[in-house]
Amino acid sequence: MKGVVLAGGLGTRLYPLTKVTNKHLLPVYNQPMIYYPIQTLVNAGITDILIVTGGNSAGDFLKLLGNGKAFGLKHLNYTYQEGEGGIAEALSLAEDFADGDPVCVILGDNIIEGNICRAVRAFRHQGGGAKILLKRVSDPQRFGVPELDGPRIVRIEEKPKEPKSDYAVIGIYMYDADVFNIIKTLKPSARGELEITDVNNIYIERGEMTWDELEGWWTDAGTFDSLLRASNLVAQTGANKLDLGAEQARKEVASGVEL
Repeated sequence: MKGVVLAGGLGTRLYPLTKVTNKHLLPVYNQPMIYYPIQTLVNAGITDILIVTGGNSAGDFLKLLGNGKAFGLKHLNYTYQEGEGGIAEALSLAEDFADGDPVCVILGDNIIEGNICRAVRAFRHQGGGAKILLKRVSDPQRFGVPELDGPRIVRIEEKPKEPKSDYAVIGIYMYDADVFNIIKTLKPSARGELEITDVNNIYIERGEMTWDELEGWWTDAGTFDSLLRASNLVAQTGANKLDLGAEQARKEVASGVEL
């Protein structure tokens, strides 16, 4: 499985901070924001990683990250997204990089307390389709919200006024290679973007979507309030933590052991 970190966009909700730098280069406690999603992938045994960036500060990612030595990597890949075409449009730029392999996609402002090792392992055994991660939140109307029928997702609704559950779809997605064909069929939404929720709903309609509930806290860092919250959470508990069981799962994922 290959990893894709989506770190483009203009970060307008964080003006004036983002007038001088990309949102994903802002600090979250003691590290640049972009460090956290990369570490999430590395912890799950995913070491072939593409950074999708954009804006006027794209070159600063190369200055900061280089070839990923700080994460124990030998190489990092980069590509550039022009403007703000949506998450699905940004993901489409990874098609050549993926080269037919499944991908784990993480939004560059998503930070988690724990890890996704078991979810990655489960998706490997799933053998295709898609998997998303959900988290119970107090304000689901801010996010993509799944309608659930027992263990099955019926549909995902983006920022609903009347949410059908108290779960949010967090910004970590796993897809087989067909995701790029699906993106090519999408039409822009009312805000002129290719929506990742539309991609997920197509997988749901096909009966090829599974989900896991994320353990530990999760936050994005795309607003002033959530950026502060992310910094406070990291300061209080740390992020990207691996317990013994998860460490074993990571090793199994990395080595390709069939369980």
